[in-house]
Amino acid sequence: MVMNEDLRIRIVEHAYAKKEGHIPSCFSIIDILSVLYGKFLKYNPKNPDWKERDYFILSKGHGSGALYAILEKYGFIDPEIKAKNLEKKIFGGHPDCTKIPGVEASTGSLGHGIGIAAGIALGLKIKERKNRVIALIGDGESNEGTVWETALVASSQKLGNLCVIVDNNQSTKNVLPVPNMLEKWGSFGWNTYSVNGHSEEEIYGVLKKINFDYNSNPSLIVAGTIKGKGVGFMENQGSWHHRIPTEEELKKILKELKND
Repeated sequence: MVMNEDLRIRIVEHAYAKKEGHIPSCFSIIDILSVLYGKFLKYNPKNPDWKERDYFILSKGHGSGALYAILEKYGFIDPEIKAKNLEKKIFGGHPDCTKIPGVEASTGSLGHGIGIAAGIALGLKIKERKNRVIALIGDGESNEGTVWETALVASSQKLGNLCVIVDNNQSTKNVLPVPNMLEKWGSFGWNTYSVNGHSEEEIYGVLKKINFDYNSNPSLIVAGTIKGKGVGFMENQGSWHHRIPTEEELKKILKELKND
């Protein structure tokens, strides 16, 4: 049985119901989000704007289905309200912070979320607050110029309260690959780490190593993942990037996830 089976099932069921979503991208990051919200981040679902909270920015906004599933699991989103609004645009293909509690930024135009995260981190540093900021970007997104501009700014400003996680699911390897990612980020003055993005133990272990001191270097975690992880005929298949399964395909997906 695949890890976080319940979350993957929610992702695919909701995508099927609303006829929108990037299921493989959601599957590649769901284990990372499970660690962040299940073990690491400070938050209060009853008060999403709690001053002492940590900040999570999903820069690769097309992975919104995974974030919705997590926010539902941890009490930000009422499942009944979500079910009634799936066909509306509240839970769209990209997250909207004006409509969904727990979403810190409306993202989707790739390369922007990491800049938002750095801005938040800089503001927190100026105010001498201890909140931590984590942004999740994609490997393909790493081709955006704003990513590297932000990397320079975050390093020069010593934003040690910022951590960026790269969902390195190899989605861009056939178009414009980003080789030697650890070396590149390291050359920009970032502390770098590498993990198996589907091992909650590894992910949590690295997060605990980071001290999030806002007068040190920012940190980067390259998480090796598999696009579509958990469903064999979907894994690493570009044709599934933005595709909604048929009724028969849905049955096959659920059967495989449940290991029936």
